[in-house]
Amino acid sequence: MANDNYLGNKNLKRSSVNIEWTKELILEYQKCSDDQIYFIKKYCKIVNVDKGLVNFELWKFQEEMIHTFEDNRFSIAKMPRQVGKTTTVAAYLLHKILFNESYRIAILANKDRGAREILSRIQLMFEHLPKWLQQGVLEWNKGNIELENGSKILSSATSSSATRGGSFNLLYLDEFAFVPNNIQDEFFASVYPTITSGQNTKVIITSTPNGMNMFYKIWTDSVNNKNTYSRVSVHWSMIPGRDEKWQKQTIENTSQRQFNQEYNCEFLGSSNTLIDASKLGTIPYADPISKKGSVDKFEEVIPGHTYLISVDTSRGSGIDYSAFIVFDITSVPYRVVAKYRDNEIESLVYPTIIYNVGRHYNYAYVLVEVNDIGQQVADILLHDLEYENVLSTRSKGRAGQNIGGGSGVKYGLGVRTTTQVKRIGCANFKSLVENDKIIINDYDLLYEMFRFIEHNNKYEAEEGEHDDLVMCCVLFSWLVHQEYFKELCDNDARLEVLSSNQKLVEENLIPFGFIDDVWVDPDAIDDTDQQFNKWFNN
Repeated sequence: MANDNYLGNKNLKRSSVNIEWTKELILEYQKCSDDQIYFIKKYCKIVNVDKGLVNFELWKFQEEMIHTFEDNRFSIAKMPRQVGKTTTVAAYLLHKILFNESYRIAILANKDRGAREILSRIQLMFEHLPKWLQQGVLEWNKGNIELENGSKILSSATSSSATRGGSFNLLYLDEFAFVPNNIQDEFFASVYPTITSGQNTKVIITSTPNGMNMFYKIWTDSVNNKNTYSRVSVHWSMIPGRDEKWQKQTIENTSQRQFNQEYNCEFLGSSNTLIDASKLGTIPYADPISKKGSVDKFEEVIPGHTYLISVDTSRGSGIDYSAFIVFDITSVPYRVVAKYRDNEIESLVYPTIIYNVGRHYNYAYVLVEVNDIGQQVADILLHDLEYENVLSTRSKGRAGQNIGGGSGVKYGLGVRTTTQVKRIGCANFKSLVENDKIIINDYDLLYEMFRFIEHNNKYEAEEGEHDDLVMCCVLFSWLVHQEYFKELCDNDARLEVLSSNQKLVEENLIPFGFIDDVWVDPDAIDDTDQQFNKWFNN
C-alpha cells in the first residue's frame, strides 16, 4: 500500500508498518540474522558494470573478510584496487544495522564524497530487500540513515571532529592511507580513544597502501604483534580473471611502480625518493626502550663503544625541528641508538641537551651543522660547556671541507652544509641504507625518508614535510667517507683518545641523565626545558 512507503519511495518501508509473519518468514529472518554470508548472497544486490543489478556473489576472500570483521574488534585490510572491498564492507554494515537494535556506525573516508558513496551502496542494497527484511525508515538522505530499531549510520570525511559528541558501535575508515597525514594524527589523538573506549566497539580500516603513514604503522605493528589488529591481505591474483596476461597489460597501461603500489600493495614512498622505494618498504623500525621528553633511546650505552652525534639546529620557532641522532660507529653496520627532535627548544639550551646525551654515550663525538645558529650551538658546547669532542672542519676551497682534529684559523667548528657536502652525503646515505650498512630503528626518521625526494635537481622534504632527521643522516654519511672518520673508528686510536680523557671516562660511569653543575642561562629556559632538565636531574 502507498501509505506503507517512506516519503513516497515504494522501495522503502516507513516506520510502524505491520508485517504479516508466517512460520516460514520467521525462520528465514532468523537464518539471515544468524548467517551474514547467507543473507548477503541471497538478498543483497549490487551493480555490476557489465550486467547491471545482480545478486552479490561473494568471492572466497570476501567471505573471509566478513568473518574477520565479525570475530575481531580491530581489523585492518590491505587490499588492491577494484577488488570489491568497499561493497563487501557495505553489505556487512547493512547486516549490522538490520539485525541489531540501536547499533550506530560511522563511515569515514578520505573525502566526504567517498563516504557518501559507501552509504549509497548500503542504501541500494537496502532498497532491494523484501519489506519483511527491512526496518522502518526514520531518516534517509545522502549522509545519514536512521531506522526504527534505533540503528543509525553517519557518513563523513575523516577529521578530528567527524564523530565528536557521538557514540558509535562501529567505526569504518575507508582508504585511510589516503587521508592527509596531519589529519590521521589528529584523528587518532582526539577521536579514536573515545570510539574504542567501549568493550565491544569495532574498528575496521581498509585501504590500498600509500607510502608510510598511520595506515602503514598500524599494519606493520600488527605484523610485529605490537597491537591487536587482525589483518586481511588480498593479492590481485585472488580475483577471477586476473592472470599474468592481465598483469602485463595493466603494467603496460600504467607503470611498474603504480602496479606495485595499487595491486601488489607495496608500501612505496613518494616518487623520486633518495632511497629506492622498494628498499624503503622493507626497512623495519623499533619502539624506543625509553622515551623522555623529546629524547628516544633505542639502545643502552655499551662500555668501550664509540658513538657519534650528528646535529641539525633550528631557531625553535615551532616550525622546523632541532634534531640530533646518536650513532654507534664501533662497527658496520652503524646503528641509530638514540634521537632527539623538538621544534620549540631554544638554541641557548640545546647545547646542554647535546652535552648530557653525549657524555652518556661514552663522550660521543659531535658533528654540528653550522649554516645558521648551529654555529652558536657548537661554540657553547666547546667553550662554555667545555665539551672537547666537537668535530671541526677545514675548508680546502673547491676541494670542499675536510674533518680534522686541528684548531686555529684554518679550522672551524662543525660543518657547513654546502651543495657539495649535501650531494656527497646524500649519495653515501643512499649507499649505506641500500647495502644494509646502517640500521635505522626510528619511525620518525623512516617517515622522513619516505618523503625525502628529488626536486629541482636536489633532495629535500616534500612540501609540508620535514627532513631534519634525514639531514642528520646526510651529514653523518658525508663524514663516514672522511679519512679522519676512519681514525675515530680505529680501535687503537679510540683507546688512545679514551686514555687521554680518563677523567671524563670515569665521570661517564654515572647513571644516564645526571647533570653536574652545568651552567645554563635561566632566561633561556622555557617550561619545556625545565621539564627536560628535571628529568635529567632525576
